[in-house]
Amino acid sequence: MLFWVQSYDDFLYFCSQIVKYYNAMIQIPIESMNLMMLNVGYTTHHADWNWQKVSSPFIRIFYIMEGEAMLHLPDKDVRLKPGYMYIIPAYVIHSYECHGVFKLYYIHMYEGFKNEVDLQETFELPTEVLAGNSVKRLFEYMSTQHPDAMLPGPDPKSYDTSAQTSVYVERYMNMALWEKMELRGAMLMIMSYFIREAKPRIWTSDERMKRVLKHIHEHISDEIDVTELANVATVTKTYFIRIFKQEFDQTPIQYINRKKLERAQLMLFTTDCSVKEVAYKLGFSDHSYFIRLFRKMAGITPQKYRRQLRV
Repeated sequence: MLFWVQSYDDFLYFCSQIVKYYNAMIQIPIESMNLMMLNVGYTTHHADWNWQKVSSPFIRIFYIMEGEAMLHLPDKDVRLKPGYMYIIPAYVIHSYECHGVFKLYYIHMYEGFKNEVDLQETFELPTEVLAGNSVKRLFEYMSTQHPDAMLPGPDPKSYDTSAQTSVYVERYMNMALWEKMELRGAMLMIMSYFIREAKPRIWTSDERMKRVLKHIHEHISDEIDVTELANVATVTKTYFIRIFKQEFDQTPIQYINRKKLERAQLMLFTTDCSVKEVAYKLGFSDHSYFIRLFRKMAGITPQKYRRQLRV
């Protein structure tokens, strides 16, 4: 993108954008990308890839080999074409539509609990990227080496449950070290195609805000107070709320609640903790408030969310 500098102020702004972009690109250490392979394989569909309102706590990536289909996302519709890879981030509600022969490789990646700002939060990943034979060979190798990682069936209800996910995670954890190293390398190579064309999303050159984000993620299981965050930033509470919203286009409370509810979805999916226990483990002293907040942000209650996953 060209930036036409017409004044000294324009020049300073241009420099600040370069610094912010650079900071965004180095914000996540590669060591923190705790990716686990849940499923990988190759499948052929005959106008039967038509699942509605799918949402999961793991990342889906498809590499299309033959035919076309439609991917319906909350903000756009995407035509899936041969020779391209497509990514669906965790928790994104989406639907599929297929009217003919459709062949693709797939991989499902799961991220374990961590305190760092995550990849999807820092970057706006492109949904579609062009991929060549090197990607095809990666998928072929992983599928051949791990036939037990194929999906049991095309219907998400056959594999997208907490019980099944626990089995997949355990299978990965029990692999030999060299197998995990191979898979980690392959997954990072696949993700690199999307990162190469990604745009910074939530980023900041303000060291105070960096400290605040770090504090939030390290204390996501605690009750976090805005005054506490203002103290971390060493500014007044009123000024802190204003600069946080300017940087991230949301209030501190909105950001904290969103991160807590993302963790809650993962806990409801992967543990047997009661809804009340999940609320308390995430720093909510009033579990009724947690239920109301969850319903407001997810559209359903935590109980119903868990029941849907365990059908």
